[in-house]
Amino acid sequence: MDVQVPTLGESITEGTLAQWLKKPGEAVAEDEPIAELETDKVSVEVPSPISGVLTEQLVKEGDTVAVGAAIARIDESGSAAAASAPAEAAAAATTNPAGAGENPQLRDSEHAPEPVSAMAETSSADEQITTLSPAVRRAVLEYHVDPTKIRGTGKDGRLTKDDVIAAAEAIKSGAAPAPAEAPQARAPSAPAPAAPAPQAKAPAVPGERREERVRMSRLRQTVARRLKEAQNTAAMLTTFNDVDMSAVMEARANYKDLFEKKHGIRLGFMSFFVKACALAARDVPAVNASLEGDEIIYRDFFDVSIAVSAPKGLVVPVVRNAQAMSFADIEKTIAEYGKKAKEGALTVEEMTGGTFTISNGGVFGSLLSTPIINPPQSAVLGMHRIEERPVVKNGQIVARPMMYLALSYDHRLIDGREAVTFLVRVKEAIEDPTRLLIDL
Repeated sequence: MDVQVPTLGESITEGTLAQWLKKPGEAVAEDEPIAELETDKVSVEVPSPISGVLTEQLVKEGDTVAVGAAIARIDESGSAAAASAPAEAAAAATTNPAGAGENPQLRDSEHAPEPVSAMAETSSADEQITTLSPAVRRAVLEYHVDPTKIRGTGKDGRLTKDDVIAAAEAIKSGAAPAPAEAPQARAPSAPAPAAPAPQAKAPAVPGERREERVRMSRLRQTVARRLKEAQNTAAMLTTFNDVDMSAVMEARANYKDLFEKKHGIRLGFMSFFVKACALAARDVPAVNASLEGDEIIYRDFFDVSIAVSAPKGLVVPVVRNAQAMSFADIEKTIAEYGKKAKEGALTVEEMTGGTFTISNGGVFGSLLSTPIINPPQSAVLGMHRIEERPVVKNGQIVARPMMYLALSYDHRLIDGREAVTFLVRVKEAIEDPTRLLIDL
């Protein structure tokens, strides 16, 4: 049976086969991932439609594949042992072609099966490494643990990210992690063959100049293309303002413990800005609108895209109907998206359909920036780091925690007066959070 590329989401017609999770000759269960695809927006796993044996890989890693294209074949009636026999035979022939130098008496002796047993054990260990999900593989690399020595608690004994983290913590504390179950008992007659030593990289010569060429990921190519299209298409302009964060910081300090105790999530700055932008967009609807041909599409809902840093680049999951959400709901949604982004588990649906974007460069230390619009949206708010600066309050020079705000917008749709008004409304709501409660 052919394994086909599944539907990847609206407007996505192809992807890149980033990695095979199963090798030819290996057994697969129904719905078990056999490959990982990278699309314009997310990485997705391709599940096996049936249980059987992977007999053939029809494409190579790095190849571009269209939705519906066949990428592998699975034999429902086959077995892993039968399918792997030719591969083992070929490996044996390569190691010792035509029985060269082989002692016939030794070949027929009772000790002959020993190397086969060792090979089976090594193959099983390799299989466990190969079939790890993307999130687990990233955790293994991050925590520097051996996945073959960890007992999996997932479905069918598969390793989970929590298993890896628990093992890393156990090693750090000096306790031994739960060992993985041995794939097969071995006869004690001979030690396992030593694994070939990895070839060490040549040490860098002092003063040597090196280059490395790395192919851009499909996600990075898409980000580059869309941002350049935004610059070429939209009449982009940026307006700035600064905001005194004293009131929000005081509110967080007073209520953070009660908030976390009641809602199970920390109170952050982002929920204040999401609510402030939703309130401001009600007064300046053009900021939440978009152009389609010669028509302007206005919306009575506020679906805000929150820029999140992921291992493979910046992603923008969407908090839908933010205008109707509570502070706790916004914080929980953002936290869930942040976790999914790190694990590479965001879906296409979770990253499409936003009407406005908020990008917080301040978490990386940015003082000021001019963010680029995410088409077909017409505006994006850039947040920046908070730092104490001298300001004049009631005729006195005082130090206040200040943040610069930047609103980039499409001047074809949004006038300068509207952009400035929107940013002033956000500033007013952040400096006096009571406005968020009484809709002012």
